[in-house]
Amino acid sequence: MFRKSFQMLTGKSRLAFFLFLLCLLPFQGRAAARSGTAEIGALITNGGYMVTRSNENIAAYNPDRLFAPASVLKIATALAALDILGPAFRFETLFYLDDKSNIFIKGFGDPFLTSEEVVAIVRKLKELGCTEINDIFLDDSAFQLTAAADGAGVSDNPYDAQNSALAVNFNTINIRKEADDQVFSAEDQTPDLRLMKELAENLAPGTYRINISRDETDGREKSSRYTGELFRAFQQQENIHGNGKILPASPPENLTPFYIHRSSKTLGEIIGPLMLYSNNFIANQLFLTMGAVKYGYPATWAKSRRAMRLYLDEKHNLSENQIYMVEGSGLSRQNRVSPRTMIRLLDSFKRYYRFLPQEEGRYVKSGTLQGVYSYAGYFVENGRLDSFALLLNQEKNTRARILDGLERIYRDNDGGRVKGKSGTSAD
Repeated sequence: MFRKSFQMLTGKSRLAFFLFLLCLLPFQGRAAARSGTAEIGALITNGGYMVTRSNENIAAYNPDRLFAPASVLKIATALAALDILGPAFRFETLFYLDDKSNIFIKGFGDPFLTSEEVVAIVRKLKELGCTEINDIFLDDSAFQLTAAADGAGVSDNPYDAQNSALAVNFNTINIRKEADDQVFSAEDQTPDLRLMKELAENLAPGTYRINISRDETDGREKSSRYTGELFRAFQQQENIHGNGKILPASPPENLTPFYIHRSSKTLGEIIGPLMLYSNNFIANQLFLTMGAVKYGYPATWAKSRRAMRLYLDEKHNLSENQIYMVEGSGLSRQNRVSPRTMIRLLDSFKRYYRFLPQEEGRYVKSGTLQGVYSYAGYFVENGRLDSFALLLNQEKNTRARILDGLERIYRDNDGGRVKGKSGTSAD
């Protein structure tokens, strides 16, 4: 019937009909989008979002209000680290030997000084002619931190692990306690250590990954001891002679390094795991290192805040009224950022988009604290990346439903702009 009626139209009438259809389709797209923002608005009590398509802002609500971002702030930290340090940057750890076969280990914040890395170092020392190690002296003075990262708690949880210039296994230890109170390493790559039994003393049988620096009074001491015990265990495993004390100390000024270890992972290889596991320890190791590289060692929180502030201002023309950072992981509730600012950072991060976790066809970094629920990343269409940011500071976590709604708006959008919950336009 439609075909017959269409054939009856004159040439001019057909043209008018086509023009009518072309006008109708965008109208339908905009109507659907406005309906979608109304549904989304009902899910927000305190938050904001912004969505882009083809470099145009197509939907937004409270785009310039500042919110606590939680771990989506790691995008800013990673972007700054890649720009300031460079993707090829490698952390260094220095090893000194004195004439009594004592070894001094000086760290500079390598976040991936894992058991696998430590055993490789010990084998390299042996290859270079180190046949005996007596006392092990540990130097973490390259980081001078008077407190843990703002927002970090005092708990066994790995996400509360304190930062250090010389820490192994992300300052966490993985142990298994049996019903008969025997304690073992819970991972094949890490040998059994004396410290493990002490840490498991008040634990019920089970498997635990523990923040080694959990105690404010002796967290730094335990972290240093853990590093020393791990090196000692691998020394014995590799049949390098010697024994002695494990103590904190700096190398004598007249000693030159016997071996300079450069991390097996470049910064570019670190960013992917940082994003995938949202590791707070790694994020703040990078944050602190940027400050030290910019203003000189030892690293401090103040230097790193200053370096980050300068970077955001000079590289991205962002003021403290648009983004405010006191640490690099997103743990602190003092951190603040607006949805529009997150979009600008995401636009700059596009060349590194593969570092973000991928789910349901999106590239997404999440952020979660109690009362803070965030998403930031990219929708993908025809090989094009379009940035989105969603920041909620509210009791109820509705971010998954909101993001699905924002994606529907994104997919239905015809290039027009949509107003948000209270009529706040995308601009």
